[in-house]
Amino acid sequence: MASETTDGRKIQWGIFDWVEWDENSPAQIYDDRLKLLEYADKQDFFCYHVAEHHTTPLSVAPSPGMYLSAVAQRTSRIRMGPLVYLLPLYNPLRLIQEVCMLDHLSHGRLELGVGRGIVPYEVARFGIDPEDRPAMFQEALEVLLKGLNNETLNHEGEFYNYKDIKLWIRPYQKPHPPIWYASGNIETVPWMARNGINTSHIFETNAFTKTHFDLYQEIWAQHKGDPDKINSAAAEPMQGQTRHVYIAPTDAEAVAEARGAWKAWCDNINYLWDVGESDNLKWLYDFDALLSDEKIIAGSPQTVKEQVWRAIEESGINYFISVFAWGNIPHEKAMRSIRYFVDEVMPGGG
Repeated sequence: MASETTDGRKIQWGIFDWVEWDENSPAQIYDDRLKLLEYADKQDFFCYHVAEHHTTPLSVAPSPGMYLSAVAQRTSRIRMGPLVYLLPLYNPLRLIQEVCMLDHLSHGRLELGVGRGIVPYEVARFGIDPEDRPAMFQEALEVLLKGLNNETLNHEGEFYNYKDIKLWIRPYQKPHPPIWYASGNIETVPWMARNGINTSHIFETNAFTKTHFDLYQEIWAQHKGDPDKINSAAAEPMQGQTRHVYIAPTDAEAVAEARGAWKAWCDNINYLWDVGESDNLKWLYDFDALLSDEKIIAGSPQTVKEQVWRAIEESGINYFISVFAWGNIPHEKAMRSIRYFVDEVMPGGG
């Protein structure tokens, strides 16, 4: 059930996850995360989104499709999907079939995020020239959509070629699972808006997000009735904002514990950039600045409630996405945090 803002906007709630490495075995990490998702499945969360990353402590789930197939079997209500599949790393024909499998295994709960990959050093480890990412992404997405919309795949391009391949497994959802693209680049807004593509921001101010989403809404309204847009079945696109969230009984306890967890998360996300001797994400280590700007939300239930609803009201979003398990937050404290969020934050009010 969606919550509602003071101006009558319906708000959905989501969860984002990198599934980071910690001192536990991957088996224990998976078990703990599935327990958290079994709880989330019984609440009013719309979707669980998972990142794709490789050869980095930022993720022990480098195969989002395999991981989400386990999620699908342990849940029955919450939707799920990669945010995003790194398209340059996939043969599109194989990915078409994987997407259809996941859509059926989840009985139509798949949300399909696509992207080119933000870390050049990551794709380079697969023998891909990082400069080819934009072109590979565009062509792979074209092939993916052809395969999801047609029973026979034909394509002739720079990177991929297929001729008269019959696709036996079709999507559960018609015409295909909803498409997502995560971007804070305003140049991508017209393409996303014209096609009704769902999107989300992270580490952006509420004012920045509102500027983007106001432009999105303006363009989307002009193309709302276009029959050939990518997300043709969507009544209204999801426009989300993602925040790391940590809730403890008091502000002091929450901030102290979040500070240590943030250092661990920053080490993880900077790992591949460090390999490439890049300072691109070093600014993330400034925990106090991010906390002050409410780009990290940590505090007591009341403090977090105020900041979450302020973000919703000021940014114009219709979808708030929380990261509950991040850095070295122990499983039991991530569970405490999400329970506080469900009980104290999601209902809204004063």
